[in-house]
Amino acid sequence: MKTVSIVGSTGSIGTQTVDVVMRHPDEYRVVAIGAHSSVDLLAAQAHQLHPEVVALGDPSRREELMGRLPEGTELIVGEQSFAAISGIADVAVNGVVGFAGLSVTVATLRAGRRLALANKESLIAAAPVVQRARATEGAEIVPVDSEHCAIHQCLGPQHHRAGVASVDEFYQAPRQLRRMLLTASGGPFRGRSLNELRQVTVNEALAHPTWKMGPKITIDSSTLMNMGLEVIEAHELFGVDYDQIEVVVHPQSIVHSMVEWSDGATICQLSYPDMRLPIGYALAYPDRYQEPFGAIDWTTLGSLDFSSPDLATFRCLDLAFAAGREGGSAPAWLSAANEVAVEAFLGGGIAWTTIADIVDETMQHHQPTDLIEVEDVLDADRRAREVARDIALAVVG
Repeated sequence: MKTVSIVGSTGSIGTQTVDVVMRHPDEYRVVAIGAHSSVDLLAAQAHQLHPEVVALGDPSRREELMGRLPEGTELIVGEQSFAAISGIADVAVNGVVGFAGLSVTVATLRAGRRLALANKESLIAAAPVVQRARATEGAEIVPVDSEHCAIHQCLGPQHHRAGVASVDEFYQAPRQLRRMLLTASGGPFRGRSLNELRQVTVNEALAHPTWKMGPKITIDSSTLMNMGLEVIEAHELFGVDYDQIEVVVHPQSIVHSMVEWSDGATICQLSYPDMRLPIGYALAYPDRYQEPFGAIDWTTLGSLDFSSPDLATFRCLDLAFAAGREGGSAPAWLSAANEVAVEAFLGGGIAWTTIADIVDETMQHHQPTDLIEVEDVLDADRRAREVARDIALAVVG
Protein backbone atom coordinates (compact mmCIF):
# COMPACT_ATOMS: atom_id res chain seq x y z
CA MET A 1 0.00 0.00 0.00
CA LYS A 2 1.34 3.44 -0.96
CA THR A 3 1.14 6.28 1.53
CA VAL A 4 0.13 9.70 0.23
CA SER A 5 0.39 13.29 1.45
CA ILE A 6 -1.99 15.75 -0.21
CA VAL A 7 -0.80 19.33 0.15
CA GLY A 8 -3.38 21.82 -1.02
CA SER A 9 -6.02 19.18 -0.31
CA THR A 10 -8.99 21.56 -0.43
CA GLY A 11 -8.21 22.96 -3.88
CA SER A 12 -9.13 21.63 -7.31
CA ILE A 13 -6.22 19.17 -7.57
CA GLY A 14 -6.47 18.22 -3.92
CA THR A 15 -10.16 17.36 -3.95
CA GLN A 16 -9.75 15.33 -7.13
CA THR A 17 -6.83 13.49 -5.54
CA VAL A 18 -9.08 12.60 -2.62
CA ASP A 19 -11.58 11.18 -5.12
CA VAL A 20 -8.85 9.12 -6.79
CA VAL A 21 -7.45 7.60 -3.59
CA MET A 22 -10.88 6.89 -2.11
CA ARG A 23 -11.76 4.73 -5.11
CA HIS A 24 -8.99 2.29 -4.14
CA PRO A 25 -8.54 2.52 -0.36
CA ASP A 26 -6.83 -0.87 -0.35
CA GLU A 27 -3.99 0.56 -2.48
CA TYR A 28 -3.53 4.10 -1.15
CA ARG A 29 -3.56 5.49 2.39
CA VAL A 30 -3.56 9.24 2.97
CA VAL A 31 -1.30 9.96 5.95
CA ALA A 32 -1.31 13.77 5.73
CA ILE A 33 -3.40 16.58 4.28
CA GLY A 34 -2.87 20.31 4.31
CA ALA A 35 -4.54 23.56 3.27
CA HIS A 36 -4.01 27.23 3.97
CA SER A 37 -7.29 28.29 5.54
CA SER A 38 -10.26 26.21 4.28
CA VAL A 39 -11.12 24.96 7.76
CA ASP A 40 -14.56 23.48 7.02
CA LEU A 41 -13.44 21.33 4.10
CA LEU A 42 -10.17 20.40 5.79
CA ALA A 43 -12.08 19.13 8.83
CA ALA A 44 -14.46 17.16 6.60
CA GLN A 45 -11.53 15.60 4.72
CA ALA A 46 -9.87 14.65 8.01
CA HIS A 47 -12.94 12.66 9.03
CA GLN A 48 -13.18 11.11 5.57
CA LEU A 49 -9.50 10.11 5.28
CA HIS A 50 -8.34 9.79 8.92
CA PRO A 51 -4.81 11.08 8.25
CA GLU A 52 -2.11 11.01 10.88
CA VAL A 53 -1.34 14.71 10.42
CA VAL A 54 -3.26 17.79 9.26
CA ALA A 55 -1.34 20.95 8.29
CA LEU A 56 -2.97 24.38 8.45
CA GLY A 57 -1.08 27.24 6.86
CA ASP A 58 -2.98 30.06 8.60
CA PRO A 59 -2.09 30.05 12.33
CA SER A 60 -4.97 32.40 13.16
CA ARG A 61 -7.46 29.59 12.45
CA ARG A 62 -5.81 26.97 14.62
CA GLU A 63 -8.41 27.02 17.41
CA GLU A 64 -11.23 26.90 14.88
CA LEU A 65 -9.92 23.63 13.44
CA MET A 66 -8.40 21.98 16.47
CA GLY A 67 -11.60 20.69 18.05
CA ARG A 68 -12.99 19.37 14.79
CA LEU A 69 -10.36 16.75 13.95
CA PRO A 70 -10.69 13.00 14.58
CA GLU A 71 -9.16 11.67 17.78
CA GLY A 72 -5.49 10.88 17.33
CA THR A 73 -4.95 13.25 14.39
CA GLU A 74 -2.07 15.67 14.93
CA LEU A 75 -2.47 19.31 13.91
CA ILE A 76 0.49 21.44 12.87
CA VAL A 77 0.22 25.07 11.80
CA GLY A 78 2.23 27.85 10.21
CA GLU A 79 4.46 28.52 7.23
CA GLN A 80 6.56 25.37 7.65
CA SER A 81 3.64 23.00 8.14
CA PHE A 82 3.32 22.14 4.44
CA ALA A 83 7.01 21.24 4.18
CA ALA A 84 6.70 19.15 7.34
CA ILE A 85 4.10 16.82 5.83
CA SER A 86 5.69 16.64 2.37
CA GLY A 87 8.37 14.07 3.07
CA ILE A 88 6.51 11.63 5.30
CA ALA A 89 4.71 9.63 2.59
CA ASP A 90 5.72 7.59 -0.43
CA VAL A 91 4.09 10.19 -2.68
CA ALA A 92 3.42 13.86 -2.00
CA VAL A 93 0.86 15.57 -4.22
CA ASN A 94 1.71 19.25 -4.54
CA GLY A 95 -1.60 20.91 -5.33
CA VAL A 96 -0.71 24.25 -3.73
CA VAL A 97 -1.49 27.24 -5.93
CA GLY A 98 1.33 29.50 -7.07
CA PHE A 99 4.78 30.20 -5.62
CA ALA A 100 3.61 29.07 -2.16
CA GLY A 101 4.13 25.48 -3.32
CA LEU A 102 7.94 25.87 -3.37
CA SER A 103 8.48 24.49 0.14
CA VAL A 104 6.46 21.37 -0.73
CA THR A 105 8.48 20.69 -3.88
CA VAL A 106 11.87 21.11 -2.21
CA ALA A 107 10.98 19.23 0.99
CA THR A 108 9.58 16.24 -0.91
CA LEU A 109 12.61 15.87 -3.16
CA ARG A 110 15.12 16.40 -0.38
CA ALA A 111 13.37 13.61 1.53
CA GLY A 112 13.97 11.30 -1.43
CA ARG A 113 10.26 10.85 -2.17
CA ARG A 114 8.06 10.94 -5.25
CA LEU A 115 6.63 14.36 -6.04
CA ALA A 116 3.33 14.34 -7.93
CA LEU A 117 3.74 17.86 -9.21
CA ALA A 118 0.75 20.02 -10.04
CA ASN A 119 2.44 23.23 -8.87
CA LYS A 120 4.44 24.39 -11.86
CA GLU A 121 5.46 27.74 -10.34
CA SER A 122 7.81 26.15 -7.78
CA LEU A 123 9.80 24.29 -10.45
CA ILE A 124 9.83 27.31 -12.75
CA ALA A 125 10.83 29.94 -10.18
CA ALA A 126 13.37 27.81 -8.36
CA ALA A 127 14.69 25.56 -11.10
CA PRO A 128 18.38 25.53 -10.02
CA VAL A 129 17.43 24.75 -6.40
CA VAL A 130 14.84 22.14 -7.39
CA GLN A 131 17.21 20.37 -9.77
CA ARG A 132 19.76 19.95 -6.99
CA ALA A 133 17.08 18.56 -4.67
CA ARG A 134 15.94 16.27 -7.47
CA ALA A 135 19.38 14.63 -7.44
CA THR A 136 18.65 13.20 -3.96
CA GLU A 137 18.62 9.42 -3.96
CA GLY A 138 15.05 8.15 -4.36
CA ALA A 139 13.66 11.54 -5.39
CA GLU A 140 11.59 11.72 -8.55
CA ILE A 141 9.04 14.01 -10.19
CA VAL A 142 6.00 12.61 -11.94
CA PRO A 143 4.10 15.57 -13.43
CA VAL A 144 0.38 16.01 -12.87
CA ASP A 145 -0.07 18.81 -15.42
CA SER A 146 -1.96 17.15 -18.27
CA GLU A 147 0.58 18.24 -20.88
CA HIS A 148 3.67 17.02 -19.03
CA CYS A 149 1.95 13.88 -17.87
CA ALA A 150 1.23 13.22 -21.54
CA ILE A 151 4.89 13.78 -22.45
CA HIS A 152 5.97 11.50 -19.61
CA GLN A 153 3.70 8.78 -21.02
CA CYS A 154 4.86 9.34 -24.59
CA LEU A 155 8.48 8.88 -23.53
CA GLY A 156 7.57 5.47 -22.14
CA PRO A 157 8.22 3.82 -18.76
CA GLN A 158 9.55 0.69 -20.47
CA HIS A 159 12.96 2.37 -20.87
CA HIS A 160 13.12 3.07 -17.14
CA ARG A 161 12.34 -0.56 -16.44
CA ALA A 162 14.96 -1.67 -18.95
CA GLY A 163 17.71 -0.35 -16.67
CA VAL A 164 18.26 3.20 -17.95
CA ALA A 165 19.09 5.46 -15.01
CA SER A 166 16.04 7.62 -15.67
CA VAL A 167 13.52 8.31 -18.38
CA ASP A 168 14.73 11.91 -18.48
CA GLU A 169 18.35 10.83 -19.06
CA PHE A 170 17.40 8.43 -21.84
CA TYR A 171 15.52 11.03 -23.81
CA GLN A 172 17.93 13.93 -23.51
CA ALA A 173 19.81 12.57 -26.53
CA PRO A 174 19.03 15.26 -29.17
CA ARG A 175 19.64 12.90 -32.06
CA GLN A 176 16.56 10.87 -31.03
CA LEU A 177 14.12 13.60 -30.01
CA ARG A 178 13.18 16.12 -32.71
CA ARG A 179 10.61 18.17 -30.80
CA MET A 180 7.96 18.23 -28.11
CA LEU A 181 4.61 19.69 -28.99
CA LEU A 182 2.58 21.03 -26.07
CA THR A 183 -1.11 21.49 -26.75
CA ALA A 184 -3.06 24.49 -25.50
CA SER A 185 -6.84 24.65 -25.50
CA GLY A 186 -6.67 28.35 -26.38
CA GLY A 187 -8.82 29.18 -23.36
CA PRO A 188 -12.09 31.10 -23.48
CA PHE A 189 -10.76 33.81 -25.80
CA ARG A 190 -9.37 31.73 -28.65
CA GLY A 191 -9.88 33.49 -31.99
CA ARG A 192 -10.65 36.90 -30.50
CA SER A 193 -8.59 39.98 -31.32
CA LEU A 194 -6.73 42.11 -28.82
CA ASN A 195 -9.17 44.96 -29.35
CA GLU A 196 -12.11 42.65 -28.59
CA LEU A 197 -10.49 41.59 -25.33
CA ARG A 198 -9.98 45.03 -23.81
CA GLN A 199 -13.31 44.97 -21.98
CA VAL A 200 -13.67 41.29 -21.03
CA THR A 201 -14.84 40.57 -17.48
CA VAL A 202 -13.40 38.33 -14.80
CA ASN A 203 -16.33 35.93 -15.20
CA GLU A 204 -15.70 35.66 -18.93
CA ALA A 205 -12.03 34.88 -18.33
CA LEU A 206 -12.96 32.22 -15.76
CA ALA A 207 -15.30 30.42 -18.19
CA HIS A 208 -12.84 27.84 -19.50
CA PRO A 209 -14.36 25.79 -22.33
CA THR A 210 -12.90 22.38 -21.48
CA TRP A 211 -11.19 22.27 -18.06
CA LYS A 212 -12.47 22.91 -14.55
CA MET A 213 -9.61 24.52 -12.61
CA GLY A 214 -8.93 27.05 -9.87
CA PRO A 215 -9.18 30.78 -10.68
CA LYS A 216 -5.47 31.52 -10.96
CA ILE A 217 -4.66 28.76 -13.43
CA THR A 218 -7.87 29.49 -15.37
CA ILE A 219 -6.83 33.11 -15.89
CA ASP A 220 -3.36 31.92 -16.88
CA SER A 221 -5.02 29.67 -19.47
CA SER A 222 -6.95 32.61 -20.87
CA THR A 223 -3.74 34.63 -21.39
CA LEU A 224 -1.68 31.58 -22.52
CA MET A 225 0.69 32.29 -19.63
CA ASN A 226 -0.19 28.85 -18.36
CA MET A 227 1.20 27.38 -21.55
CA GLY A 228 4.24 29.64 -21.31
CA LEU A 229 4.95 28.39 -17.81
CA GLU A 230 4.50 24.84 -19.08
CA VAL A 231 7.11 25.45 -21.78
CA ILE A 232 9.61 26.34 -19.04
CA GLU A 233 8.43 23.37 -17.00
CA ALA A 234 8.96 21.01 -19.95
CA HIS A 235 12.49 22.33 -20.37
CA GLU A 236 13.24 21.69 -16.69
CA LEU A 237 11.49 18.32 -16.42
CA PHE A 238 12.85 16.70 -19.55
CA GLY A 239 16.06 18.57 -20.31
CA VAL A 240 14.84 19.65 -23.75
CA ASP A 241 16.16 22.77 -25.47
CA TYR A 242 13.66 25.59 -25.99
CA ASP A 243 14.16 25.34 -29.74
CA GLN A 244 12.75 21.80 -29.53
CA ILE A 245 9.56 22.86 -27.73
CA GLU A 246 6.56 24.06 -29.74
CA VAL A 247 3.03 25.06 -28.77
CA VAL A 248 -0.04 24.27 -30.83
CA VAL A 249 -3.62 25.29 -30.09
CA HIS A 250 -5.96 22.32 -29.85
CA PRO A 251 -9.44 23.45 -28.70
CA GLN A 252 -10.88 19.98 -28.03
CA SER A 253 -8.26 19.24 -25.33
CA ILE A 254 -8.19 15.59 -26.39
CA VAL A 255 -4.54 15.35 -27.48
CA HIS A 256 -2.69 16.40 -24.34
CA SER A 257 0.75 16.69 -25.93
CA MET A 258 3.02 14.97 -28.44
CA VAL A 259 6.59 13.82 -28.94
CA GLU A 260 8.11 13.74 -32.41
CA TRP A 261 11.17 11.58 -33.00
CA SER A 262 14.06 12.00 -35.41
CA ASP A 263 12.50 9.60 -37.93
CA GLY A 264 9.29 11.65 -38.12
CA ALA A 265 7.18 9.35 -35.92
CA THR A 266 4.89 11.24 -33.54
CA ILE A 267 3.51 9.72 -30.35
CA CYS A 268 0.69 11.42 -28.45
CA GLN A 269 -1.56 10.77 -25.46
CA LEU A 270 -5.31 11.22 -25.95
CA SER A 271 -8.20 11.25 -23.50
CA TYR A 272 -11.18 13.37 -22.61
CA PRO A 273 -10.27 16.19 -20.19
CA ASP A 274 -10.18 14.75 -16.68
CA MET A 275 -7.44 15.69 -14.21
CA ARG A 276 -8.00 12.46 -12.31
CA LEU A 277 -6.17 10.62 -15.10
CA PRO A 278 -2.80 12.37 -14.56
CA ILE A 279 -3.33 12.26 -10.77
CA GLY A 280 -3.91 8.51 -10.90
CA TYR A 281 -0.94 8.11 -13.24
CA ALA A 282 1.38 9.95 -10.83
CA LEU A 283 0.20 7.85 -7.89
CA ALA A 284 0.42 4.46 -9.63
CA TYR A 285 3.51 4.95 -11.85
CA PRO A 286 5.18 2.86 -13.24
CA ASP A 287 1.96 0.83 -13.10
CA ARG A 288 -1.39 2.07 -14.36
CA TYR A 289 -4.21 3.26 -12.14
CA GLN A 290 -7.13 0.84 -12.41
CA GLU A 291 -9.86 3.28 -13.45
CA PRO A 292 -10.61 4.55 -17.00
CA PHE A 293 -10.73 8.31 -16.43
CA GLY A 294 -11.16 10.18 -19.71
CA ALA A 295 -11.66 7.07 -21.86
CA ILE A 296 -12.66 8.01 -25.42
CA ASP A 297 -15.67 6.81 -27.35
CA TRP A 298 -13.99 6.67 -30.75
CA THR A 299 -17.29 6.34 -32.59
CA THR A 300 -18.40 9.81 -31.49
CA LEU A 301 -15.11 11.69 -31.10
CA GLY A 302 -15.38 13.83 -34.21
CA SER A 303 -12.59 16.08 -35.47
CA LEU A 304 -9.32 17.12 -33.85
CA ASP A 305 -8.19 20.63 -34.80
CA PHE A 306 -4.77 22.24 -34.46
CA SER A 307 -3.47 25.74 -35.18
CA SER A 308 -0.65 28.11 -34.29
CA PRO A 309 -1.10 30.42 -31.27
CA ASP A 310 -1.83 34.11 -31.87
CA LEU A 311 1.30 35.60 -30.32
CA ALA A 312 0.31 39.19 -31.02
CA THR A 313 -2.85 38.86 -28.92
CA PHE A 314 -1.58 36.38 -26.33
CA ARG A 315 1.78 37.98 -25.58
CA CYS A 316 2.43 36.07 -22.37
CA LEU A 317 3.57 33.02 -24.31
CA ASP A 318 6.49 34.87 -25.91
CA LEU A 319 7.33 36.52 -22.58
CA ALA A 320 7.64 33.08 -21.02
CA PHE A 321 9.86 31.76 -23.83
CA ALA A 322 12.13 34.79 -23.38
CA ALA A 323 12.37 34.35 -19.60
CA GLY A 324 13.06 30.65 -20.00
CA ARG A 325 15.85 31.23 -22.48
CA GLU A 326 17.39 33.87 -20.19
CA GLY A 327 17.28 31.41 -17.31
CA GLY A 328 18.64 32.10 -13.85
CA SER A 329 16.27 34.28 -11.87
CA ALA A 330 14.26 35.42 -14.93
CA PRO A 331 11.59 32.68 -14.64
CA ALA A 332 11.17 33.55 -10.94
CA TRP A 333 10.52 37.16 -11.89
CA LEU A 334 8.12 36.09 -14.62
CA SER A 335 6.13 33.88 -12.26
CA ALA A 336 5.98 36.51 -9.52
CA ALA A 337 4.96 39.31 -11.88
CA ASN A 338 2.24 37.15 -13.37
CA GLU A 339 0.83 36.26 -9.94
CA VAL A 340 0.65 39.94 -9.02
CA ALA A 341 -1.01 40.85 -12.32
CA VAL A 342 -3.55 38.01 -12.14
CA GLU A 343 -4.40 38.94 -8.55
CA ALA A 344 -4.99 42.54 -9.65
CA PHE A 345 -7.24 41.41 -12.50
CA LEU A 346 -9.26 39.04 -10.30
CA GLY A 347 -9.68 41.91 -7.84
CA GLY A 348 -11.12 44.12 -10.56
CA GLY A 349 -8.26 46.61 -10.52
CA ILE A 350 -6.91 46.16 -14.06
CA ALA A 351 -8.08 45.06 -17.49
CA TRP A 352 -7.37 41.58 -18.81
CA THR A 353 -5.08 43.05 -21.49
CA THR A 354 -3.00 44.77 -18.80
CA ILE A 355 -1.82 41.44 -17.37
CA ALA A 356 0.72 41.04 -20.16
CA ASP A 357 1.69 44.72 -19.91
CA ILE A 358 2.56 44.36 -16.21
CA VAL A 359 4.57 41.20 -16.78
CA ASP A 360 6.41 42.73 -19.73
CA GLU A 361 7.34 45.92 -17.86
CA THR A 362 8.38 43.98 -14.77
CA MET A 363 10.72 41.82 -16.84
CA GLN A 364 12.33 44.96 -18.22
CA HIS A 365 13.41 45.73 -14.64
CA HIS A 366 14.74 42.20 -14.02
CA GLN A 367 17.96 42.16 -12.01
CA PRO A 368 19.67 38.79 -12.60
CA THR A 369 20.82 36.92 -9.51
CA ASP A 370 22.17 33.43 -8.87
CA LEU A 371 19.69 31.04 -7.27
CA ILE A 372 21.75 28.83 -4.96
CA GLU A 373 19.46 28.34 -1.98
CA VAL A 374 15.74 28.68 -1.35
CA GLU A 375 16.40 32.06 0.29
CA ASP A 376 17.78 33.36 -3.03
CA VAL A 377 14.55 32.34 -4.76
CA LEU A 378 12.47 34.00 -2.06
CA ASP A 379 14.47 37.19 -2.45
CA ALA A 380 14.08 37.23 -6.25
CA ASP A 381 10.36 36.59 -5.87
CA ARG A 382 10.03 39.41 -3.33
CA ARG A 383 11.86 41.96 -5.50
CA ALA A 384 9.87 41.03 -8.58
CA ARG A 385 6.59 41.39 -6.69
CA GLU A 386 7.59 44.82 -5.43
CA VAL A 387 8.29 45.98 -8.98
CA ALA A 388 5.09 44.41 -10.36
CA ARG A 389 2.92 45.90 -7.60
CA ASP A 390 4.33 49.37 -8.24
CA ILE A 391 3.54 48.97 -11.94
CA ALA A 392 0.03 47.69 -11.19
CA LEU A 393 -0.64 50.56 -8.78
CA ALA A 394 0.47 53.05 -11.42
CA VAL A 395 -2.01 51.50 -13.85
CA VAL A 396 -4.86 51.68 -11.35
CA GLY A 397 -3.84 55.18 -10.74
